[in-house]
Amino acid sequence: MSETKASTSKAGFLVDYGEAIEAEIEVLQALIESHSKLATRYPSRWLALKLLEGDSGIQSYLQVNGAATSILGEAERAIARLQARFDDDVDTLIADRRYSWINQLACQVTRKTIPQRTRLSDKVDRIVTSRWLGIPIFLLAMWFTFKLTTDVAAPMVDWVDGVFSGPVTAWVVGLLASLGLGGSWLESLLVDGVIAGVGGVLVFVPVLAALFSALAVLEDSGYMARAAFVMDRIMQPLGLHGKSFLPMLIGFGCTVPAIYATRTLENRRDRLLTGLLVPFMSCGARLPVYILFATIFFPRQSGAVVFAIYLLGIFTAFALGLLLSRTVFRRKASAGLVIEMPSYRLPDLKGMWSYVSQRTGSFIRSAATMILLASVLIWLLAAIPVAGSGSFADTEIGDSAFARLSGLISPAFAPLGFESWQSSGALITGFIAKEVVISTIAQTYGVAPVEGAVQPMRFAEGMSEIGTGFVEALGDTLKALPSLVGINLSDAEEEQHPSGLASSLRANFESASGGHGALAAMSFMVFVLLYTPCVASLAAERQELGTKWMWVSIVGQLALAWGMAFLVYQGGLLLGLG
Repeated sequence: MSETKASTSKAGFLVDYGEAIEAEIEVLQALIESHSKLATRYPSRWLALKLLEGDSGIQSYLQVNGAATSILGEAERAIARLQARFDDDVDTLIADRRYSWINQLACQVTRKTIPQRTRLSDKVDRIVTSRWLGIPIFLLAMWFTFKLTTDVAAPMVDWVDGVFSGPVTAWVVGLLASLGLGGSWLESLLVDGVIAGVGGVLVFVPVLAALFSALAVLEDSGYMARAAFVMDRIMQPLGLHGKSFLPMLIGFGCTVPAIYATRTLENRRDRLLTGLLVPFMSCGARLPVYILFATIFFPRQSGAVVFAIYLLGIFTAFALGLLLSRTVFRRKASAGLVIEMPSYRLPDLKGMWSYVSQRTGSFIRSAATMILLASVLIWLLAAIPVAGSGSFADTEIGDSAFARLSGLISPAFAPLGFESWQSSGALITGFIAKEVVISTIAQTYGVAPVEGAVQPMRFAEGMSEIGTGFVEALGDTLKALPSLVGINLSDAEEEQHPSGLASSLRANFESASGGHGALAAMSFMVFVLLYTPCVASLAAERQELGTKWMWVSIVGQLALAWGMAFLVYQGGLLLGLG
């Protein structure tokens, strides 16, 4: 509510903004009234208030018309003095005074004749936003979102992966065989490069669809505003609002949808800071790496080791958030969270479909190119022989350009305890996806499982397999739904790692670290935890944060990963561990 000339003509309707603000208003009024053109065109008190509020239109008008640069300078100094005194934005202070004045006036001129009834939404809010129950309820809602984007979506993820590794690959192999190109480098390029790259993009679609569906329900129902209010107190030390906690929690499932979830934050500064912290929340794709190394090097404490890695990621994110919020992303003034509490309502299915389809399609368009190019590049390096008697696309991986390139960067990891081209190569392919780290390790240590060649498949047979797989995946998804409430209807078998891989990996790390294999393995896990999650996450960062901040994230995460792994390994040696 802005004061007009009519309202200021009666002293009884003047808003009292407090001694400090009123003193600054009087100074600006005197300067304005000394300029006859301004005093004639605008009420001096109204213009003084607009200047203190930082009204860009008024500032532009004064600058364009060359009207009294001294007034603009005095207004800037007045704003600085008030912000230093109250540690808050001046426009927020003015708005608060106005609404307080309106509330007092309304209480003086109104009289309640019917007792006010407490609405159902108010009763629900007393529970949902309470000091003691608000956070547990919020965490429960986030737990449902987390389970939906990981466990429930997992069968569909496996189905999409099976479609590309099964029928699609078989169709391509059959087509090339009919053209006399079976077993050629072109087949290797299309199967190991193009198809793997496209499949690497589309495998995220079920996860994204599940995530955006959950976000749509939370937002459309009106709960998202309550969640932000509840978590605001916890996130304030990081200079963030409560909404920032949602993407960070989702990051434990997958970094890609977690970065896209920063769209729920209105302020770009908050989106940037949250997006930079999300990758330190250990995604599900890293878990197989932790389990492999923990069961091999820490068989009796494997569970505790994996849990410690997750806690390290959380601690790193919060510590880095405190540092960034006090340096690069420092606020000029600490403004409180102002948010409207919408009424509770049932989500609209049409609106949800639009929300999910638009955001999922945006991911596919933006991420496909980057992942495809990266996959083809890795294939090309592994196909080029630089030693031995192999030929292009038919060479031992140890004789390939991939091994040679990995060997070039392996000395950088010597202070971390795992100087070998195999471990370096696994970290390189880990840029594509962290799941690839395991398969790369198995392949580079020469104990990869032997699989039969892909056999050509008829189109009808492939479509039948796709349809059958979809029905089975849908059934598994429905079976997984009870897990949202802690009921597990399936008996998951514990993955057993081949003894050959375990012995080869242990021997390699013991040799590279001079007998400190366990300590080197811990250092390797810390590096996997903290360095860039995957190419898909970089595509998401480029779209949501911008190219500049994507590169800042890459360089910063690599530097932090190396530094933390160095501290773990070298610190462990000093303490006599490993």
